Amino acid sequence: MIHALVLALCVTGFSALALATRRPQHEILRRSLPRRTVTTFRTAGSLALLIALAVLVAGRGSGLGLVMFSGHTTLAAAVVYVGLIAYGRTSARGAHPRRS
Repeated sequence: MIHALVLALCVTGFSALALATRRPQHEILRRSLPRRTVTTFRTAGSLALLIALAVLVAGRGSGLGLVMFSGHTTLAAAVVYVGLIAYGRTSARGAHPRRS
């Protein structure tokens, strides 16, 4: 159960951090977000990752908790990265009609 919670927090954190950068904003939202919103996304993403770290360290101790955090963040970053690539490919397919 702790793994699902921490993985959800990490995916949420990395998703928020991804939306705080310009390229995903333009690809997904088709516009740039205001500076205050970007700051909010950065803060929320960082906070989600810190909460995930705190949950793991409190539940598993500092040694194992830090190692597990490293694994969870690696998996979560890969999930968000692959999701952004998949979104970019499907939106690019829809933007350019196929020629017969």
